Amino acid sequence: MTTRRTVLAVLVAAAVASAAGWYWWQQELDRLPDHIGTGNGRIEAEEVHVATKFAGRVAEVLAEEGDMVAAGAVLARMDTAELEASLARAKADIAKSEEDVAEAEANITLRESELKFAEQELGRALFLLQKGHVPKELADRRLTERDTAAAALNAARAHLASSRRAVEADMAEARRVQTQIDDSLLKSPRDGRIQYRLAEPGEVLAAGGRVVTVLDLTDVYMTIFLPTDQVGRVFLGAEARIILDPVPQYVIPAKVSFVASEAQFTPREVETRSEREKLMFRVKVKIAPELLRRYTERVKTGVPGEAFVLLGADAVWPDSLAVKLPDPPTR
Repeated sequence: MTTRRTVLAVLVAAAVASAAGWYWWQQELDRLPDHIGTGNGRIEAEEVHVATKFAGRVAEVLAEEGDMVAAGAVLARMDTAELEASLARAKADIAKSEEDVAEAEANITLRESELKFAEQELGRALFLLQKGHVPKELADRRLTERDTAAAALNAARAHLASSRRAVEADMAEARRVQTQIDDSLLKSPRDGRIQYRLAEPGEVLAAGGRVVTVLDLTDVYMTIFLPTDQVGRVFLGAEARIILDPVPQYVIPAKVSFVASEAQFTPREVETRSEREKLMFRVKVKIAPELLRRYTERVKTGVPGEAFVLLGADAVWPDSLAVKLPDPPTR
């Protein structure tokens, strides 16, 4: 009986030792080499808020949450009834100013004829005055008439210049109103997906009021934090990998696009080496836009995962972090 118990105890101890050894061996396999940094994060995309430039009433919202939109697509329209009336008035002012220009040009032609006649009369009066056939008062009167005609011509030319400037001002006003009308069509600045619909038809928004939010699915990244001893070996453009929690079988290639110049978590007084090693720096790992375009329909923000970064230009990836992607969706 004692022998059986001893044998059983030995077998149990051997099993425990074997399990412990297997666990240690697995841990060794899963352990990352020193030239790879890692951090947890979530998939994020650049958000673009499409907002009104001027205060006004929302007439129509054409986008729904989840819609894929192309750059330049009209997402919403603002009420432009008042602006259309202002544009009609500006165009009427332009027509009136152009009529004033035509009238001023005709008046200049008249004043030039009057000046020419006055100069001829003055010339004849001076000639007859030299012969003694007319009194000096007549010559003086013809001189005054010539000067009056010259002044009237100058005034007509000034009026023409003023009328032309009025046309330019009215045309500028029309362009300003037309620009406001054009800005009342809210367009998507980028290709992306509608994340939020923030306003509905009939709402009155102040200038800068947000109507929809567009996610730029070609600007997708994960933000992680690395300690001091690792971030010093990270360089912009370094290779990276992303593994998402819901699909751990895939390894997504990426690159480091940003490394913070200041620590995010800083002790109040950094004096010792151990305290300096507690500093954490923000690092942004970005997925290539070309790759994202192949999987646009599958890109989702907020998905948690882990990012891995090569620490050094000559470092290589282990086989467990070799790129592995799903088949792109068929269209």
